[in-house]
Amino acid sequence: MDLYKYEKQLYKDGIEYIGGVDEVGRGPLIGPVVSACVVLPKKIKIKGLTDSKKLSEKKRNEYYKIIIDKALSIGIGIVDNKRIDEINIYEATKESMMLAIDNCNINIQHILIDAMKLNLIINSTSIIKGDQKSISIAAASVIAKVTRDEIMYKMDNKYPQYDFKNNKGYPTKKHIDAIKKYGILEEHRRSYKPVIDYLNNII
Repeated sequence: MDLYKYEKQLYKDGIEYIGGVDEVGRGPLIGPVVSACVVLPKKIKIKGLTDSKKLSEKKRNEYYKIIIDKALSIGIGIVDNKRIDEINIYEATKESMMLAIDNCNINIQHILIDAMKLNLIINSTSIIKGDQKSISIAAASVIAKVTRDEIMYKMDNKYPQYDFKNNKGYPTKKHIDAIKKYGILEEHRRSYKPVIDYLNNII
């Protein structure tokens, strides 16, 4: 897979500043959904970079430092659990992506988005499994993942019994058992099962 294919075509069309956008955190029961928008330099080559889910934590952190150092611009968009409950995770994901784009301090000419379609003034291309097909989206996936993981590590320090450092808020057995034993936290998404089940005394 040529991770530079989409970017190369856009450069050929005279586009100079390309933003790659991806999100992390649609599935967890707790915490925010986090998106990143990354604009990479035209000539950059980052060997081995791909979808953050396919990388070890060590590798992700290494790539994170490279991207932070080399990117022309990085924007982060964070939408918390209350907003997720208010507008649903699909809309919250779009909102976090729009925030990430808005938080880039550069005049982006084209946006490459992982799967989602956004209502943008800027021209955009939505790519299924874009984090495995575009270097810009892959970079955004790493920034979003490391950013959200840091939030979960802080939450783990606050609530160690929920094992957030390992489960990152996803519904593992340990997480569900902790909900049953200790209850739900302010940061839990109340529109998600099994949080709803706990609130309804089903679990």
